[in-house]
Amino acid sequence: MSDRPVIRLAEYQSVPLAKDRLTPRDVDRLHALQAHGCVTLIADHSGWRLRAESTVGVLVLDRLRLVIEPKFAVPGERLMSWLGYALHAPRPLRSPTRRWTTEPDGYAELVAAALLEQCEHLVHDGLRRDYIRRETLEPVLRGRLDVAAQALRRYGQLDRLHVRTFDRETDIWDNLVLGTALRTALRLVTHPELARNLHDAAAAFPAAASPTAALDALDRIHYTRLNARYRAAHIWARLVLRGGGVSDLLTDRGTAADGLLLRMPALWEAVVRRLMAEVAARHGGRILPGNGGTGITVRGDLGNASAFRPDVLFELPGRNGSTRSPLPVDAKYKRYDRHGVSAEDVHQLFTYGVGYSSCTTARAVIVHPQPGVRAHRLLEVNGPQGTLAMLHVIGIDTDAHPEQAVAWIGDTLL
Repeated sequence: MSDRPVIRLAEYQSVPLAKDRLTPRDVDRLHALQAHGCVTLIADHSGWRLRAESTVGVLVLDRLRLVIEPKFAVPGERLMSWLGYALHAPRPLRSPTRRWTTEPDGYAELVAAALLEQCEHLVHDGLRRDYIRRETLEPVLRGRLDVAAQALRRYGQLDRLHVRTFDRETDIWDNLVLGTALRTALRLVTHPELARNLHDAAAAFPAAASPTAALDALDRIHYTRLNARYRAAHIWARLVLRGGGVSDLLTDRGTAADGLLLRMPALWEAVVRRLMAEVAARHGGRILPGNGGTGITVRGDLGNASAFRPDVLFELPGRNGSTRSPLPVDAKYKRYDRHGVSAEDVHQLFTYGVGYSSCTTARAVIVHPQPGVRAHRLLEVNGPQGTLAMLHVIGIDTDAHPEQAVAWIGDTLL
């Protein structure tokens, strides 16, 4: 837990900061995040001006905590259901329902609660053990005698024996990464009860030498029937250890920061990709790759060729059983329930529709979040010779569970 003062701002908002509020290390870390489009830090006459981009969560700096809230007022429990849906992870059952407007760290504490619950289940069922080889110096013979070490290091003396043992222990990577993630999460939260429970759970797990080592191990872990029950906990552990996709970027710059930040456009793209995959599977369609031979490319200009790739490209069967033209879908994390689709997005979707459609009238889809209600409207792109394209603008109700949108999207697009 931290006693640093809290600075709160929403996506795309900015706040002034006095020059003494940021240390040189903080400035380096924020500039590293700025290089990846997460925040913008500009020096001005009074010190600094910090602007949040489309990234939400908490970042712990040397002298303050930054809490960036989402522009959509999504209840904490619902935010977790969408995050779990995007990650293919089960939603925590007992995590408290928190709202960004009432809890100090919202998203960060919810992810920590999800990790905690999965780890508590593992402790209750018993942590996995495996045989670990160790080389130790013992007063009696255990395991196998290391003859070479005994001769070279003890010069034949038998008062202490160099032995190699294989014992079933919990110090395996399945557990080490969770112990590291629990200790990392403990530094992010401010809720006293949650912090206490994280501390108790961390005591039951061994810890890796560093978060970097734990992340490397997570990338190498393969799941079998022996460790399949660890998968959900590892999903939340990866999110904590990577800081929601930001702290690993800082590590690349040789620095580190305690944080749990989430790029909301990336989350929305992941949600839409899974939604469309389930729509395609339910209606006998399939997802197509949006690159390679199926991509839209521009050649002949100065420099390298440019490419247009929709977030999702899929096929649905026609009413008579024939295969329709590929349907490009783009996820837009924008409030298109409050204002019209921008000309830039119309041009982008029109390019997708023309590039992938074999019909006279092209088709493409925009999927955007719309709290409280679902909506569908159809945009016509007309030219002198008639209708050129039909663009579906679909608003997904973010107050409902994402699975409720699958059937409705299929009925809308068929």
